Amino acid sequence: MNTITPGRFADNPIDMIGVRILGSLIEKEITTPDNYPLSLNSLTSACNQTSNREPVMNLEETDVMKSIDDLTRRSLVRSVHKDSRIRRYRHTLSENPLNLHPAEVAVMCVLLLRGPQTTGEIRTRTTRLFEFRDLPHVEVTLQQLMTLPEPLVVLLPRRPGQKEARYAHLLSGEPQVSDSAVEESTPAEPPKPGRIDALEAEVASLRAELAELKTRFDEFRKEFQ
Repeated sequence: MNTITPGRFADNPIDMIGVRILGSLIEKEITTPDNYPLSLNSLTSACNQTSNREPVMNLEETDVMKSIDDLTRRSLVRSVHKDSRIRRYRHTLSENPLNLHPAEVAVMCVLLLRGPQTTGEIRTRTTRLFEFRDLPHVEVTLQQLMTLPEPLVVLLPRRPGQKEARYAHLLSGEPQVSDSAVEESTPAEPPKPGRIDALEAEVASLRAELAELKTRFDEFRKEFQ
């Protein structure tokens, strides 16, 4: 069986279940290290959590196992035997070839688990995973992820009414951007010359009518003086 080259996510995007598995493994490695690596049962439960997950999923172990096989071929997940009976699983994002640093792993974790987010949301939601000094620290980390030989993060166009830009991971390929977001990021088209001419003509006509009414009113007043 051919091995998929790690990192070639544009040509071989990871499905939603695979994304959820990676995010869950990263989270549990940091927050519950005594129970890590995870068994298939624990990993399925982690994927189906209702807290800190968007969207919430209801996966079966067979669904998770199928995606684990795909992630294993990509060298993104490895299986280990913590004891002689149970096979367990761990992620490899902090190892070669990706070799991500703790701050980068934390950012990827929340983007994988909760979708596109602003820098402020990322800093708040990574509190249990990594302590960012401030928002510029988050921004620098995002820039590092965006400028890797194969970028793992992308800046999205602002949505209508949105003040802050959002960032998304690229493990599932290029994110889908709604038409409204594209329209918001595109400068408005200037009025066409024909429309301006029509408006000017209408204003001139109204002014002429007003001038004629004023003349008639002045003549009417003179008749009673």
